[in-house]
Amino acid sequence: MPVKNNAMPDVITQIYPWKMLTIDSWRKGEVPLWNPYSFSGTVHAGNYQTAIFSPFNLLFFILPSLDAWSILILLQPLLAGLFMLMFLREINCSERSSVIGSVGFMFSGFMVTWMAYGTLGYAVLFLPLILWSISKYMRSTSLQSLLVCVLAVVTSFFSGHFQMSLYVWLTSLSYLIFETYKSKQWKKGIILFIVLCIGLCVSAPQLLLTYNAFQASVRSISNTQLKEVIPWQYIVTFFSPDFFGNPVTRNDWFGHYAEWAGFVGIIPLLLSLYAVLFSGNMRKIFFIGLGLITLLLAYLSPLSFALFFLKIPILSTSAASRIIVITSFSLCVLGSFGFDQLFNDWEKRQWKKRIGFGIGVGIILGIIWTVVYLLKPFPPEELLVAKRNLILPTVVVISAFGVIVSGFFNRKYSIIIASSILIFIGCFDSYRYASKWMPFEPKEFVYPAVKTITFLQKEIGDNRVFGNIGNEVSANFHIPLIEGYDAMYQGRYGEFIGAVSKGIVTTPERSVVQLDKHGLHVLPTLQLLGIKYILHRISDGRNVWAFPFWQYGDDQFKSIYRDEHYEVMEFRQAYPRIYLASAYVIVRDSQEIIDTLFQKDFDRRSSVVLEEKPMIDPMEGEGSIEEIKNTPSSVTLRIRNSVPKLVFRSEVFDSGWNVTIDGKHAPLYRADYDFQAVAVPSGEHVVKFYYWPKSFTYALFVTVFGIVCFVGILIGHKKRKQ
Repeated sequence: MPVKNNAMPDVITQIYPWKMLTIDSWRKGEVPLWNPYSFSGTVHAGNYQTAIFSPFNLLFFILPSLDAWSILILLQPLLAGLFMLMFLREINCSERSSVIGSVGFMFSGFMVTWMAYGTLGYAVLFLPLILWSISKYMRSTSLQSLLVCVLAVVTSFFSGHFQMSLYVWLTSLSYLIFETYKSKQWKKGIILFIVLCIGLCVSAPQLLLTYNAFQASVRSISNTQLKEVIPWQYIVTFFSPDFFGNPVTRNDWFGHYAEWAGFVGIIPLLLSLYAVLFSGNMRKIFFIGLGLITLLLAYLSPLSFALFFLKIPILSTSAASRIIVITSFSLCVLGSFGFDQLFNDWEKRQWKKRIGFGIGVGIILGIIWTVVYLLKPFPPEELLVAKRNLILPTVVVISAFGVIVSGFFNRKYSIIIASSILIFIGCFDSYRYASKWMPFEPKEFVYPAVKTITFLQKEIGDNRVFGNIGNEVSANFHIPLIEGYDAMYQGRYGEFIGAVSKGIVTTPERSVVQLDKHGLHVLPTLQLLGIKYILHRISDGRNVWAFPFWQYGDDQFKSIYRDEHYEVMEFRQAYPRIYLASAYVIVRDSQEIIDTLFQKDFDRRSSVVLEEKPMIDPMEGEGSIEEIKNTPSSVTLRIRNSVPKLVFRSEVFDSGWNVTIDGKHAPLYRADYDFQAVAVPSGEHVVKFYYWPKSFTYALFVTVFGIVCFVGILIGHKKRKQ
């Protein structure tokens, strides 16, 4: 777990281990398409958050892993601020106002709370760069801006979070429509639309792999309720982000801090309100509309309910609140507009027309404090948290208004000084918010050497381990497990593991696969899946959450390792993960497959359950398997058998898996509910299982097509200039 901030365990248990697996596969010259270490095998590239195509992965080939990871994370606010600065300057915001907007965006609530993941932030931070390229091309017909547009779209979609990249793309399209209509440059608008679509084409390898994985995953099952919609009382956190507490200080008591964070800093928030009321910038209409629509989609409203009931893939099934980042982005842009308007008002000394703004903000502030002190809507402990966390935002507001008032004084340098102080207050407020959340831990805390894991790595071979451990162990140390935590795991596999409990096929859990340690068919399942080692934490004793190996006797489970913390038991009856079978039965109904597979008189070691007749019937007789090569996405075997056999492999069946016998493609069958089998004739043969979905090949063609189209646009531009 993260030591400082325990609100982001997924970084430890998912994101970082997946990144290490990705880099390890690339270094070995293999496309990291498959993860054999969780869920008895699961998609890796198709799991969007692995971001295997992100160009920022190159950092790990230049620097040590931990240094590369730290730079990967800390580049996000830097790039977000830089791209926002470029965009704001391109749309004629002043340098001072661009700084306010950039700092607000780079340390906005969404960017900060998701920064440690290194995925969602990267998907979002390219939004201002795309908008910069649109504005730049509309103004100057710059070919470089078209190239930047394509690269920014592609990099966003390769960054590891489709939902956020889709929001970015749709926002960019909306801005393009607005700019085209405003400028009446229809031809340029069409070209930019084509360029945005080309960005999708070039991103096809990630998009199509994920689409296939999504269709097979448990996540494709429709939600029955609207997820992560923000209640309206939480809107106070735009002003005081820690009003309901903070996970870092262990006093949060309401809401989902990371999912619902819309804070942009108090100065940008005040200035955005100023822009809404007074700014004459024509683009403010677009950003006001964008901010309001996305706010209504994130918060509980008829618009968010409508989106859910439409059942639009991704948009209707993901956390609704995450679109709040577009609201935050809009507020930061409006804040820049507001600062320019305020500077203009300072120069013209139009303070009389702005008194109402100060009074209005004062009234809102007074209402908040009145509710907290007089109405006391929360229990005493929670009320104390709210009061304490209102103090600093209130001080910032009062200080800001003091600075704003001083800017109207007709004194030399008063405007410059007031601007500088306002920028300083904004930077202080934003950085304070970010530094409070972000965890920085000593390197030695990150996956240190553990004696038990070292032992397992030496002994594991081609077997699996079972115990109260997860992906933080499996992917990092290459220890295959049958359980896992991720919503993109295959739904059919979840059905199989769920059926172990009572022998009944039911709807699987959405994100977690856990084998019932006391299930009706737990022992046969351990056998079938090649679980040779049971990892037992000694402090777990004989509690219900520990696997009860003591119930089965020494003839089945033998202690082979023990230290002060862990004990490793060897399961003597485990099958190999790959073995030869001599018979089969054909069963197609899901429940009947489970019933057949776990019948007491069914010989799972020599027979498999298939759903279609194999091209070659297996027979009783001798045979052997020799492993030639084994990588995450492929395994090559030498089979020597005197009679035809079925080669059974307890790796999850997926349509992306292929098999060849002596270099020729052969049918791959789904066996024993959700695993793999291939029929092999007698004699000596080289059998290769490899994961390469057809959709990936098609996607590569789409990528090439997109690149060719873009080159065509560039050539057409050059010819017109000549």
